[in-house]
Amino acid sequence: MNVRDANGALLAEGDSVTLIKDLKVKGTSVTLKRGTLMRNIRLTDNEDEIECRAEKVKDLVLKTEFVKKA
Repeated sequence: MNVRDANGALLAEGDSVTLIKDLKVKGTSVTLKRGTLMRNIRLTDNEDEIECRAEKVKDLVLKTEFVKKA
């Protein structure tokens, strides 16, 4: 399975990614700002999604179209 970021770079387990767009988190009042660094990502069964943790929110699932490899 090839998981790619918004720029087409291959992502692997444990990589760090940066958000390229402000994202609202469903179910909370938190907005993750552009440029936020997410460390130690985990790949899912879906190649369009990754799991990660932010400072304010734990266990996020993000679409790969909103991140770039750091």
